[in-house]
Amino acid sequence: MGFLDRLKEMGQQASTQAQEGWNRFNNAAFADATMAACALIAAADGKIDQTERSRTAQFITTSEKLKAFNVSDLRSKYEQFCDVISRDFDFGKIELIQKVSRVANKPEEARAVVQLAVVIANADGDFSSDEQRVMREIIYALKLQPTEFGLA
Repeated sequence: MGFLDRLKEMGQQASTQAQEGWNRFNNAAFADATMAACALIAAADGKIDQTERSRTAQFITTSEKLKAFNVSDLRSKYEQFCDVISRDFDFGKIELIQKVSRVANKPEEARAVVQLAVVIANADGDFSSDEQRVMREIIYALKLQPTEFGLA
């Protein structure tokens, strides 16, 4: 199965899980992990473009996948995490990876974080090499393997 096919499959899995009820993941650690992953993806090239930041924030507030959550809280977390990584990229990245890793011992939640991060990364139709690199870091922080998600 090719990378793009795997990406589409992951998006379909995320949609299926959303329909089955993301509310089973409705907890602070999962919310922090997903929004930290989104901020990491947005900053994959070392900076956060305002257009990308706004587009991701808009996705968070309108996504069917996240409707089980208080989307205004998620958006606030996302904006906060974008500010953290924008102030100091290196230390901000460490802090956000730590937020992501808090669900590493919950495999179902960890996989859901990756699935949502992939949806965010692909929202603009371009899953860049920088985004793929950051996605691998997120996957490793969650004690998963990139090959499981089509990333070598």
